[in-house]
Amino acid sequence: MSPNPDQPEPSREADRLCVIKFGGSVLTGLADYSEAASETYRHIRSGEKVIVIASALQGETDALYEESELVGAGASPVARARLVRLGEFRSAALMGLALDRIGVRVIVVDPGEIGLFAEGDPLDAGLCGLDVESLRKKIECADAIVVPGFTASHHESGAAVLGRGGADLTAVMLAAKIGIRRARLIKNVDGVYTCNPAKNPAAVRFDRLDYTAATAASEGLIQDKAIHMAEAAGVQLEIAAMGAVQASCIMPGPAITGALRNNQRKRIALLGCGAVGSGVLDHVVRRPDLFDLNPVLVRDPGARSSDARAAFTSDAAIALSDRLDLLVEMMGGADEPAVLMAEALSAGVDVVTANKAAVARHFDALKDAAVRGGARLAYSAAVGGGAPMIETVRRLRTPGVAGLEGVMNGTANFILSKLGEGRAFADALAEAQELGFAEADPRADVEGHDAADKLSILIREAFDISLPPEHIAKQSLAEITPEMCAAAAAHGKVYKQIARARRTSGNAVDAAVTIEPVCLSHPFAGARNEQNRALITDINGRIHAVFGKGAGRWPTAAAVFADIMDMQRSPACDNPVPDIQMPDRSAPGPTCLQPA
Repeated sequence: MSPNPDQPEPSREADRLCVIKFGGSVLTGLADYSEAASETYRHIRSGEKVIVIASALQGETDALYEESELVGAGASPVARARLVRLGEFRSAALMGLALDRIGVRVIVVDPGEIGLFAEGDPLDAGLCGLDVESLRKKIECADAIVVPGFTASHHESGAAVLGRGGADLTAVMLAAKIGIRRARLIKNVDGVYTCNPAKNPAAVRFDRLDYTAATAASEGLIQDKAIHMAEAAGVQLEIAAMGAVQASCIMPGPAITGALRNNQRKRIALLGCGAVGSGVLDHVVRRPDLFDLNPVLVRDPGARSSDARAAFTSDAAIALSDRLDLLVEMMGGADEPAVLMAEALSAGVDVVTANKAAVARHFDALKDAAVRGGARLAYSAAVGGGAPMIETVRRLRTPGVAGLEGVMNGTANFILSKLGEGRAFADALAEAQELGFAEADPRADVEGHDAADKLSILIREAFDISLPPEHIAKQSLAEITPEMCAAAAAHGKVYKQIARARRTSGNAVDAAVTIEPVCLSHPFAGARNEQNRALITDINGRIHAVFGKGAGRWPTAAAVFADIMDMQRSPACDNPVPDIQMPDRSAPGPTCLQPA
């Protein structure tokens, strides 16, 4: 039984939920919402749904307090609370925008929408209620719920704020009421110290400490009311920096002090800087504490003369110079990028890529090179972009995957929707090309090769079976006419391109990319443009849904950067990393680089 009758028992649902609070110390400007969204996505792709508590931007609440005093000297606390809380509402909306941009299914809620109530002084209130059922219903419809911290509805005055550091209290309250046993508070320090490390270099970091010690040691780092509520509710608090795995854990038990393992800077080579590569570059340059960046490989460095984010080169040898830790391949194509990735892996350099064609067609060669060099290959963005399909399949390897199916190509979504509007195929394709959904050579999308590449990779992950994309049956979009779409619509259906695979008897898989009508109530029917959706069935018959944006600069860049941060957080290989020896580019053959 739960030790506290007011405390809900942990549930299966709660095991898949986490609460993350972003404080004003890490939300210092608009660019920080992108990093906070990446931090949130890391948890989502690990299989959790996230309740995000957003504080106001750094300094904004202080400015609002000052305004309330200047304009409303002598005004009631209720009137002042209505102004002071506005920073959190704005911050929650900005967080929602940042998450939506990278393809996360997100809902931003106001306190009143989830029955979050406070009592007492409207300027220093305590939380007293939450409509748990309302919050659960919203969680069912999204992967992230964003709640403004620091504020709540008030039974008597209508509005209240929770005192300095009140977003901590919001995080603890939501965790306690919904049965989550930990809340992660993201601060501008990597944990709780015995004293202020900025003032005393001899300060020692706690790996673990109890609630009483945390109250004494935090010196305002954590709100006292939040610590007391966490202790009463049995909620473990994690105090961590952005992007860190480690945290100071506040929980019952003896204190343990130590030092957070220093994050070693990694030297990165970025090959390609098109739409997605540029998004990845934005992420990397925002973390100069973690990464050193080589000149970025592009076709025309001269065209980048006004881009101050990095140095640029068209010489692969320069891009790959020095003792690399990580190669990020964003070039496009299949064969040439695979050669470069294999060379890097063989030399002990970790590789991150979103290149589905290279991974699908050269999977064995890349894996063999990684084994030879003791390096790691990550390609989660190659399937689904910001929809974590590969990660979900990997989690379901235990108990096992029986089958999978998905809508995996945004160009197909777009063209089929236009056919449904009565447009001719040629016109629909031309519009897709004009808007950037389809390439100048659209065959990969139209003929199903793109979806087959992704399906081939998922088959590897789900069943550990090699089924090259050229052996997967494909149906062309050109076979579908506006008349067929109209007939389907008359029966309440819509056409979708569906990639499907299931294990058969023995060590075999049935797989195909087909175009077929689905009922409007089917999860695939709602996929629009770059949206991807997948249904993965485990061997126990349970169906696991994955939704997200499968293409575009920001969703794909977020998935690539999540892989980069995984490489950064995990220990590097022990083997020394030599300079990569580039092959002779003057030799005849298809060696001309084509980075974006």
